[in-house]
Amino acid sequence: LGDFTVPLGVAKVVQSGTDVTLVAWGGQVNVLQKACDMAAEIGISCELIDLRTILPWDVEAVTNSVMKTGRLIVSHEAPRTSGFGAEIASTVQEECFLSLECPVQRVCGYDTPFPLAFEKHYVPDK
Repeated sequence: LGDFTVPLGVAKVVQSGTDVTLVAWGGQVNVLQKACDMAAEIGISCELIDLRTILPWDVEAVTNSVMKTGRLIVSHEAPRTSGFGAEIASTVQEECFLSLECPVQRVCGYDTPFPLAFEKHYVPDK
């Protein structure tokens, strides 16, 4: 295999959908893929976006998707307060306000220091 590069600031649409946009990066992409599969079983079509980089992040890909679905859920492992999901939620609220069907939701870690030994209880999963 040769070198592998990820373009900075270019998200990847992992799965197309029409009902809700799910955004994640890193390990949470796999968690949300499982959530998409569970949602599909009950008839909910999820668009899953892997940001791949968060600075810069692909505002256009996320806002275009939210304009299509009207809904956004952001998932990350960091605490809710001051986590990058807040930046995404704020930007989408500013850019897509009239297209949103409901408030942006964040699925994040707890707002508390947490030891690595208990990460399984801390990190959002399905």
